[in-house]
Amino acid sequence: MKIKDIYNYLDELSPFVLQEKWDNSGLIVGSYDDEVEKVYISIDLDEELVSNMEENSLVITHHPLIFSALKRVNYDSYATKILKVLIQKNISLIAMHTNIDKTHLNRYVGKEILGLNLENSEEYISYANVNSSFNEFCEEISKKLDIDELKFVKCSDEVKRVALVTGAGMSMISEVEADCFLTGDIKYHDAMEAKSRGISLIDIRHYESEHHFTALLFSLIEKYLKKNKLTAIMANSKNPFSFYNTRRNG
Repeated sequence: MKIKDIYNYLDELSPFVLQEKWDNSGLIVGSYDDEVEKVYISIDLDEELVSNMEENSLVITHHPLIFSALKRVNYDSYATKILKVLIQKNISLIAMHTNIDKTHLNRYVGKEILGLNLENSEEYISYANVNSSFNEFCEEISKKLDIDELKFVKCSDEVKRVALVTGAGMSMISEVEADCFLTGDIKYHDAMEAKSRGISLIDIRHYESEHHFTALLFSLIEKYLKKNKLTAIMANSKNPFSFYNTRRNG
């Protein structure tokens, strides 16, 4: 099966034209005329993952391997090290990033993973009425995302309406119309800004909130690939972060 056929199917599911101007979704490595027999799906790529991939395959990731133009390919950086192996093994790469954030991923995580009754969505931001105590809501989020140590900013004892943006969404804080905001990659000054606005924050982290892309995309394309005699493999890269709990490990 040709890459262009899979690309066109993905484009119908989540049009690549919807991606942000700064994004680099689409076919990053390979040719539309390349033939593949196996398709891998992952949030990202790491060296262990690509070393175990079969030659002449396609991998579909959430995050693009390359965001900006490469001036050198010296195999001394994350992107170029992975790129070298992909080219050597003739593995093509398609990224679905901000386009699928807008059309599927945010709502999928909110509904299927967090169990929220979503009321509406404004591209990236999904909303739900919760009506729970803040502490109980934090415990629920912690369990469903398997986060042992939850970082948060508490502005109220209650959570009535929650906003959700998977990945890193603090740049949208001014657009949030809720008393609690779930997103990842929250920094110190982000927390100060949210506190001044009276918006509680729960850091759902980047990897933990977006690695569900793999299961989501698998559910969307598995039948199509199987119909065309292709195998789809869920093969998530590993979270680059490790976390040390002093009470548990000390």
